[in-house]
Amino acid sequence: MAAHSAAIEKRIDNGATKTVPGSIDALIVSYYRSADFLGLRPISQQVYRNIIERFRRDHGSKPVAMLDREHIRRLMAKIADRPAAANQLLKMIRLLMRHAVDAGFRKDNPAIGVRKLKMESGGFRTWSEDEIATFYTKFPLGTRERLALDLLLFTGQRRGDVVRMGRQHIRDGVLVIRQSKTGTEVEIPVAGELRQSLDLLPAGQLVFLMTGQGKAFTAAGFTNWFRDAVSAAGLPIGLSAHGLRKAACRRLAEAGCTAPQLMSISGHKTLAEATRYIEAANRKALAEEGMEKVRAFVAKGKKGTTDVKSNG
Repeated sequence: MAAHSAAIEKRIDNGATKTVPGSIDALIVSYYRSADFLGLRPISQQVYRNIIERFRRDHGSKPVAMLDREHIRRLMAKIADRPAAANQLLKMIRLLMRHAVDAGFRKDNPAIGVRKLKMESGGFRTWSEDEIATFYTKFPLGTRERLALDLLLFTGQRRGDVVRMGRQHIRDGVLVIRQSKTGTEVEIPVAGELRQSLDLLPAGQLVFLMTGQGKAFTAAGFTNWFRDAVSAAGLPIGLSAHGLRKAACRRLAEAGCTAPQLMSISGHKTLAEATRYIEAANRKALAEEGMEKVRAFVAKGKKGTTDVKSNG
């Protein structure tokens, strides 16, 4: 019993027994036990851990008190070719340093005032209709790649939720799933191309997307596999699974959906997020109407010139 009790006491504790007081290691252990971290959803915790652990691997033994703004800027400069990753690192350091102040590791947050790197575009690139058609040509109905694209495009969900989807989520022709990131439950009618893809799956397969070994994908594993599929289709680097979520939202907006209608499918929490797609679709429609008026005006002018010459 004594041995059993000792084993219980040595259960995994985020590395607390191996840390040096006042180190980055000790700070991270403390943060993992904090209400801020424990209050996050599991999928967010995993995303945070992935970034924090990379930071910890290189700098865990260093004193928290010695970190300053210049150090943070240098860390970001090393990955400046990947501005999204640099900005995510800055976000995690800010969180850790805020906790450092709250937990008494230091008196100030050196990450405050450090600027994010500028992004060339608005995040993940949205797939165009031509790119979707190219992918369809390479991967016809019945392939895993086609099923993956249809799930992403016709549900508008994130990769972490798409890899969880299965027959248990479909009720009376409607896919019902609670989003891992936000906790929002969405209800999406299954029809068209997605229905055709799902109808080709074996009856006993509960999870829609399976690896070559017959197991469910992890989010990271799916990302790598889908990236290879995009490359095999001859499409440009930069097209991602999340870009298909954006394409789904674009399609909804261009079809004339209202912001609440779009949000009911995408699960976006604020009107501002959905409105961006609506505004972009409206600008495109207005531009097309404007150019059509220009073409009509020019054509009318040419006709008027021809009439004047014939009368002369």
